[in-house]
Amino acid sequence: MGEKTIDVRKGDPCRGEIAVYLSGRKVLRMKITKREIGRLEEVVRSDNYVLVIPSAVTVEGAVAYLRQLYDGYDGVFTAYYVVRLMG
Repeated sequence: MGEKTIDVRKGDPCRGEIAVYLSGRKVLRMKITKREIGRLEEVVRSDNYVLVIPSAVTVEGAVAYLRQLYDGYDGVFTAYYVVRLMG
């Protein structure tokens, strides 16, 4: 399994250049290097789906997982391309 380097979220892009992920007391900060906006099938493609959902076997599997996560949402999605901050 690879590393997740694209984070897909529903809605228009947020401002800022740093993504902050919180999990309990752990904080992970990553630099946003690129944004893509569109329908889910436009931002999750055959050339990048394993960077979105590393455990996915197919692009259809990755899209299905995200559809279940965002149950009922049928709007615009933003794909954030992220890299770890050193330090």
